[in-house]
Amino acid sequence: MTSQLREYTVKPGEMAEWIEEWRSKIVPLRLKHGFQVGGAWTVDGTDQFVWIVSYHGPKSWQEADSDYYQSPERKALDPDPARHLAQSQTRLMTPA
Repeated sequence: MTSQLREYTVKPGEMAEWIEEWRSKIVPLRLKHGFQVGGAWTVDGTDQFVWIVSYHGPKSWQEADSDYYQSPERKALDPDPARHLAQSQTRLMTPA
């Protein structure tokens, strides 16, 4: 299984809207594409949102992630929930 740590800086004042769209749009679509969500957190006193998404399937992480972003469902998200993000950083992780 490969997991990815996703760290976002949400635009000031947009955290509640981001979380709502992440829960209602991003998570179900990730699950539909074979991913699992390990959890999500906000960092107290900041605009930081952190979550872990994992994939364990026949494709590589890169293939599965590309298929997700290229899917008609992901492209159809309008407005794109990512509009709430000022910055993002992702790191792949493997079990220790």
